[in-house]
Amino acid sequence: MRRFNAVLAMGILFLFIVHMVVGGFQLAGVLPGGSSVMKVLAYIMLVLIMLHFVIGTKLTVDSLRLIKKSGASYFKENKLFWVRRISGFAIMFFIVFHVLIFMGKSGSAYRLHIFEGAELLSQILLVITVAVHIISNVRPMMISFGIKSFKELGLDIVLVMSVLLFLAGAAFVVYYLRWNVF
Repeated sequence: MRRFNAVLAMGILFLFIVHMVVGGFQLAGVLPGGSSVMKVLAYIMLVLIMLHFVIGTKLTVDSLRLIKKSGASYFKENKLFWVRRISGFAIMFFIVFHVLIFMGKSGSAYRLHIFEGAELLSQILLVITVAVHIISNVRPMMISFGIKSFKELGLDIVLVMSVLLFLAGAAFVVYYLRWNVF
């Protein structure tokens, strides 16, 4: 199950990068919005995320059962485990806001919801939780795919994802400014 979850996570990561780059250009006003291909990819990614969430929840429940059975949680020793789990659950919370903000339809026409301070904050928090989740899970994902040397490749992955996530956050800020200033 863990191997399947790692394959799911890799698929999600690929679709997320495409979604983030194209969506960032759309938010910045460089590309037109409303692509049906992007919509289909977003739905596929959402299904994969839900599967990943269900598996992650099951693994977390299994871990909690083992903790209860053993009587010792070793919380200090397992902080990274809990960072991974809590950031994953936080992502699910902020994805709901993301979907509600960017899915607006009125009849056959596409309508965007107002994008003000609360919407910007929820999307910046989404970017931060995704960053924490990805960065804390790079090493286990690499191990699950049999890559033992984290040092070079892992740091490259973290660097690229950090830059992309920074640009995603910047795209939300540009979008906010387009709504409220320009």
